[in-house]
Amino acid sequence: MSVENWDPRAGAVLTHRTVVQLLAAAARLEEPRFGLDAAAAGALAPFARHGGSVDWAQEAERLDPADLVALIRLFTRAEAELAGWESGDASPVIPLARELKRRGAYPADLTAWIRAHSDNRFLPYGNLMDRL
Repeated sequence: MSVENWDPRAGAVLTHRTVVQLLAAAARLEEPRFGLDAAAAGALAPFARHGGSVDWAQEAERLDPADLVALIRLFTRAEAELAGWESGDASPVIPLARELKRRGAYPADLTAWIRAHSDNRFLPYGNLMDRL
């Protein structure tokens, strides 16, 4: 599956479901920049923050565990690899990981993988002040 066929300049209106589907597809690609050209990566950057354009906690409830893990890996790596995808404590990784844990489907090695691929100190647990 390729996501590079989507042209953000074409004026297509993106629904939240479309964005989630595009990102889930990109998460499975091992290509540089996840198969996203610069324009697509830039257009999707606002969706890389929880509470912004997409409520990732709500979307996480609809996704299967494999998609959740794929998106966690995408957002973890993309924050370091794609300009404009920096998210700090607003990272979608946090609500996606919470949903996996809630379901009892959080892979034992995922936290180590996240830490090995990110310098975002909030991943995967979030801001300590928000959890108090």
